[in-house]
Amino acid sequence: MTADADLRAHREAVVRAHMDSENRHDFDATIGTFRHPRYELIATGEVFDGEEDVRRYFAGSRRAFPDQRNELIALRHSDDAVIVELDLLGTHLGPLRGIEPTGKAFRCRMTAYFLFDDDGLICERVYFDSGTILGQLGLV
Repeated sequence: MTADADLRAHREAVVRAHMDSENRHDFDATIGTFRHPRYELIATGEVFDGEEDVRRYFAGSRRAFPDQRNELIALRHSDDAVIVELDLLGTHLGPLRGIEPTGKAFRCRMTAYFLFDDDGLICERVYFDSGTILGQLGLV
């Protein structure tokens, strides 16, 4: 393998481990995939930067959607990122920003950019349509 192929393989392994640990709700492992933990949710404008902030994000999102999980659709490489197309799924069983649980499930197609500084994951930037989720939950 070339150095570029080795780097791509390493980054892909990090992303797959990251997504798998999110599905298992093993957030210690998820945090461990980052050189610096950071999530950017473009649809809501929220940024969770640093381990403490990211752990708060995990706690809040899994309180609202305790069965939240992702299904990988496609994975692509760029110079500084691994780009993932995925479906995110969950059931609204806990409070979400002051909204009582609806008990309804959602499935939303998303794109996540896993940004790297060389071989270290430094950010997961997620693009999605919040209206898709809110509509399926019966909130719009």
